[in-house]
Amino acid sequence: MKQLLLASLMGSAIALATSAMAEGTDLQALEKAARAEGAVNSVGMPDSWANWKDTWTDLTKLYGLKHQDTDMSSAQEIAKFAAEKDNATADIGDVGAAFGPIAVQQGVTQPYKPSTWAQIPDWAKDQDGHWMLAYTGSIAFIVNKQLVKDVPKSWADLKNGKYRVAIGDVSAAAQAVNGVLAAAIAGGGDEKNIQPGLDFFAAIAEQGRLSLSNPTIQTLEKGEVEVGIVWDFNGLSYRDQIDPSRFEVLIPSDGSVISGYTTIINKYAKNPNAAKLAREYILSDAGQINLAKGNARPIRAEHLTLPADVQAKLLPNEQYAKVKPITDSAAWEATSKALPQMWQENVIINME
Repeated sequence: MKQLLLASLMGSAIALATSAMAEGTDLQALEKAARAEGAVNSVGMPDSWANWKDTWTDLTKLYGLKHQDTDMSSAQEIAKFAAEKDNATADIGDVGAAFGPIAVQQGVTQPYKPSTWAQIPDWAKDQDGHWMLAYTGSIAFIVNKQLVKDVPKSWADLKNGKYRVAIGDVSAAAQAVNGVLAAAIAGGGDEKNIQPGLDFFAAIAEQGRLSLSNPTIQTLEKGEVEVGIVWDFNGLSYRDQIDPSRFEVLIPSDGSVISGYTTIINKYAKNPNAAKLAREYILSDAGQINLAKGNARPIRAEHLTLPADVQAKLLPNEQYAKVKPITDSAAWEATSKALPQMWQENVIINME
């Protein structure tokens, strides 16, 4: 078994090197420099999130890179990069899409374009290579089929249902905020016009069907959530951990928002080449498959042939036909800041 694993890893390394040569990247020089550094230290990339564990294991086996992670939020990661510029303890981090441009604005990143750069959609990357999404999150429904007989396939279905809808804390959680945006997109809105989303949830609230429970693995397992609004990768993980037969996870057919997470390489990294090699691997076929094993939809999903058992863990590509990315990050940042107050004034006021 170990020999098979090693052969698989070596095959991944050869494929990665071949791809890099085709793109003109001197991967051999990068690997040599990374091996000399001997370590890569990450923040916000723990073993349990998006199956980072397998990628760190591969990087150790293939390139001899020792690894350690400190888990923290996106904002904390950027603050750490800035605060430790004279003695950096972190080389690479993983932050929400909205935080990629913020990190660049604050001058704490350095660019690196992986050899698979051309297969990353334009909306999902910085033109200079400071950030690029490695995996996406799209707002989905997770439905407890034991409590809901007619599984909603769209926002329209959701509005006409009889069950309670849990979105979580719109004043604090990115997942909940994006849930409102997804509903807005389905209703003809966008990151500049969130009103259709507010109107949707106001109607749910008026019906007495809005639950302020946070759709987590704990509340779902206890049966406290009938329909939850969640990132697809969270919903799939919750489903698999609790009982796959009990829950259905789906992307609403009338529209949703797609966002994701990007690596950022610390401008002041002590192991910059190891960080670049880590990004190279994360965006390679092998690295993308690792993420898919963790229920995260790889950014290069349409260019990959996933193993059947891994593909089965994800939703079909066709469910993503009407998802839309955030194209105006500045507008969305302004809307996000205003949304908690708008939520109180438009939605919470209608709760019984």
